[in-house]
Amino acid sequence: MGQAEGTSDRRQILVGLSTASVYPQNTEAAFRYAADLGYDGVELMVWAEPASQSIATVQSYARKYDVPVLAIHAPCLLISQRVWGSDPVAKLERSVRTAEALGARTVVVHPPFRWQRRYAENFAAQVAELEEHSPVIVAVENMFPMRADTLFGRGSRAVKRLERRGGPGIGLTAFSPSYDPTDTGFQHYTLDLSHTATAGADPLALAARMGHGLAHLHLADGRGAAHDEHLVPGEGTQPCVEVCDTLVRNGFAGQAVAEINTQNARTTQDRAAMLHRTLAFARLHLNGQTAPAPTSAHRA
Repeated sequence: MGQAEGTSDRRQILVGLSTASVYPQNTEAAFRYAADLGYDGVELMVWAEPASQSIATVQSYARKYDVPVLAIHAPCLLISQRVWGSDPVAKLERSVRTAEALGARTVVVHPPFRWQRRYAENFAAQVAELEEHSPVIVAVENMFPMRADTLFGRGSRAVKRLERRGGPGIGLTAFSPSYDPTDTGFQHYTLDLSHTATAGADPLALAARMGHGLAHLHLADGRGAAHDEHLVPGEGTQPCVEVCDTLVRNGFAGQAVAEINTQNARTTQDRAAMLHRTLAFARLHLNGQTAPAPTSAHRA
């Protein structure tokens, strides 16, 4: 998308940075990168790091770096199954209360795992009830199947297999009833462009099914490997530009969050460069703007 006419007249879409994007650095580092690079805020990934679980600590980071919390990612990853206890019902409610306390607009949550039977049976009802009694929206995220070809290589070979067969092939969903939340139907959704790549799904078709319920975008990319890649947008095969164009045309009223994998960055400067490329992509294709140069990314 170029510098479209009427850009200055339309609503500016906030662009946040997921704290997961700086891993293995910590939550405070994410606030620092966000401030230095010019992000509008952060999405807090709640996981094992104690700071990510503490409202007071996160509030101190927000004040110190003058960076607000835009969204909370509930602790629903496999690696965070014991964070805030083992009851997923209680953890989702606590995520919403944490968002309220931090002034965040959105809670991102994955569909329940198949073995979480009680949680899965009542998940849709719980999401609806939480939204009814809170200004916070609960945006259910699209996921991906566990692909059999993971056993035969997760990288470029998996990408080529997906290209040859036109889809991910044999796989099992770990989620109930599906890794596609539109199969159930919710008021609000998160669209993740790395997850669509791994699932072999069409993100434009999925966005259309989500409709005006699409309230949150995880901006990333993927090539279709058998694992979740979270590449810098524009460096994979997903139609990231077209998705952004579609959101702008449809009057997207949500937030976009950079959720990329920077674990292979050799230095903090390399990580900052990846995060800046992602911000520049978002500013251009969502707001028709040029991202400012980093102010002091060498400190991050």
